[in-house]
Amino acid sequence: MIKVDKDFLQKFELELDTTHPDKGDSPVKMLGFGEISIVIEILHEDWKGLALKRVPIFDTVEQVERHIKAYNEYNNLLREKVGLNIPDFGTEWVYTDLRKKEKNPIALYCIQKKFDPKSVAHHLIHQLSESEIEVLVQLLMRELHKVWKFNYSQTQYEIGIDGQISNWILEDYEASVRVYDTSKFWYCDTSTPLYRVDGNEAMEAVLFLKSAPKSLRWVLKALFLEDTVNRYYDMRLVTTDLIANFYKEQRPELIPRLIQIVNDFFEKEASEFGLTPLNLKEIKKYYRSDANMWRVFQAFRKMDRATKKIFGKRYDFYLPSKIKR
Repeated sequence: MIKVDKDFLQKFELELDTTHPDKGDSPVKMLGFGEISIVIEILHEDWKGLALKRVPIFDTVEQVERHIKAYNEYNNLLREKVGLNIPDFGTEWVYTDLRKKEKNPIALYCIQKKFDPKSVAHHLIHQLSESEIEVLVQLLMRELHKVWKFNYSQTQYEIGIDGQISNWILEDYEASVRVYDTSKFWYCDTSTPLYRVDGNEAMEAVLFLKSAPKSLRWVLKALFLEDTVNRYYDMRLVTTDLIANFYKEQRPELIPRLIQIVNDFFEKEASEFGLTPLNLKEIKKYYRSDANMWRVFQAFRKMDRATKKIFGKRYDFYLPSKIKR
């Protein structure tokens, strides 16, 4: 378990510029970002080799401690029960603001060993040959298959996973990168503990709506939350998302062949699940729907950030510039 200096992290959080994290008082390097969180490296000797994912969605100590417990168990389930390669991990939480008298918002930092950013699969697909990318997808399908085999092997736990291309890291990456049938991949996106115990979600999923304006949260909860969470427990939808990512990553020409590879995998290596083959039309439809949803979501978040700025309030979430989709 990775341990860090909480006092240092608290000072860092209070000085953090959430609009331009790499231009704040404390030197940091942006490693990546998601729709809600950022991944950074603090450029300080004591933090060398660590990647920190910042999740600022908690209002109480009870909320963040529940999430940490679920996060730790999720990592252990993926590593010990499912058999995925998971980086060493740890957590620390700090307050985002110490000026409030009653309720100070909390940011959770999920900490992992840092990998070379070029070793992340969404970068690899711009370095590899088409035949190697096909091998890469085949290997990722075998990793995802482990999750569903575990789910079907017992009834206490049900594990979900976000299998998109940017969540996988190639082991032993070198500049002259190659991918072979024997290559190993690490799964890194464990900050959202997607698992159920006896049918009950381990995490408090509604907290992830905190990044939306208050006026919209009830609408998003009613229309999107349950469906969005449920898709991570559906092998076919997780695979659909993986392949649709190639639109976002500007490699659409690969998709028809990758659909063939996935369908062959469904038939030969995952036949026990009886999955219906994917097709290009549904991949396109899925991607358009997903991209449009996030465009609207980000537009409302930008309005919320602008409103807070007018009233001199800090906006706790990082909003990237226009994402090429």
